[in-house]
Amino acid sequence: MIKLTGMNNKEFVINAEHIEKVEEMPDTIITLTNGNKYIVLESVDEVIDLVIEYKNKIFNFGR
Repeated sequence: MIKLTGMNNKEFVINAEHIEKVEEMPDTIITLTNGNKYIVLESVDEVIDLVIEYKNKIFNFGR
């Protein structure tokens, strides 16, 4: 799960495993595998960094 900020400046959490696409046009739009779309304040690069951090936590758990 990654924490993001919506256009209303409220934080919410989405499952990073369900992200299909991240676009910047100019707002960052995240499309999930179920077709839901979310507009967030974070940049594409920030979303990528959050997903990488999330994946690292999972794969390094217990090491």
